[in-house]
Amino acid sequence: MRKIIHIDMDAFYASVEQRDNPQLKGLPVVVGAPEGRGVVLTASYEARKFGVRSAMPGREAKRLCPQAVFVPPRFPAYKEASRIVREIFHRFTDLVEPLSLDEAYLDVTEDKMKIGSALEIAKEIKRLIREETQLTASAGVSVNKFVAKVASGMQKPDGITFIHPSKVEAFMETLAVRDFFGVGKKTAERMNELGFFTGADLKKLSREELVSHFGKSGHFYYKIVRGIDDRPVESERETKSVSVENTFSEDVLDVSALQEELTQLAENLLRRVEKYQLYGRTVTVKVKYHDFKQVTRSKTLPKKVREKEILLQTAFELLQLTEAGQKKIRLLGIGLSGFEEEEDHRKKNGQLELF
Repeated sequence: MRKIIHIDMDAFYASVEQRDNPQLKGLPVVVGAPEGRGVVLTASYEARKFGVRSAMPGREAKRLCPQAVFVPPRFPAYKEASRIVREIFHRFTDLVEPLSLDEAYLDVTEDKMKIGSALEIAKEIKRLIREETQLTASAGVSVNKFVAKVASGMQKPDGITFIHPSKVEAFMETLAVRDFFGVGKKTAERMNELGFFTGADLKKLSREELVSHFGKSGHFYYKIVRGIDDRPVESERETKSVSVENTFSEDVLDVSALQEELTQLAENLLRRVEKYQLYGRTVTVKVKYHDFKQVTRSKTLPKKVREKEILLQTAFELLQLTEAGQKKIRLLGIGLSGFEEEEDHRKKNGQLELF
């Protein structure tokens, strides 16, 4: 039986801003821009009381909380805080799976400090994070990743929730489907329309019935409502794709302007893949239209892409397969996948961020 901890930093970016600028403490802080296409990267708990949420348009956040203090993101500061937190994790276990700068899974079944109790380890990690970064984190502790992930969000901020192995299945039965990690808003709405509001409701269905309603995800729901999640904590995850994108300040209709942007994106992409020696064969162009409809177009080439000319030629061909020039575009991206990198090189250089 595994001992899994999920650590989630509390309002991470906003908390770093409040830590580094004491004048912001106690104020509704929003990291992001309030004008144009700006979006909320994160908001302090003071701002969340007004309904401000991550990924919300900055203008909407300003409407909900006129007194909010908007600050631009400082990613070097966030990355440095994240580095310290991850160093703390590795004092206890080498099995650390980062999900982003502000959260990670830890498998402490065999902990380096020989503490034994996963709950006590989580408490000590939280204490060290507060002591060494002046930030707070919330923790979920249980026997698998899914339950630990859900548990970490139950007593935010600065909370800790332990789901005992004997209580996991009962916990899943009482959990609202909207709180299932990985169940989006639309899926939750569909479940509710079908009369499924809790894990207990889903548990009444056979595996076949769940698959007929929700496709391949039905297999996952069948296991998870019974508290079964066999996914290991993966300290080394294979990089599947490398991508770059840009959201325009104004929607773009002109194809030549889009090609110019693709040229710049392609140069940025090649710099990244050259740095890590990750050469792929599949080129993907991502487009989000003014109405937020999103499409991707891909093409797999016979050889790995190393030259800018080949990457651009393929990207331009893929752009023609979209409605570029007919519908205004708000976001444009380009990516490479289909890597055949060496395992030791990946371990040496770490992972890259995805789209």
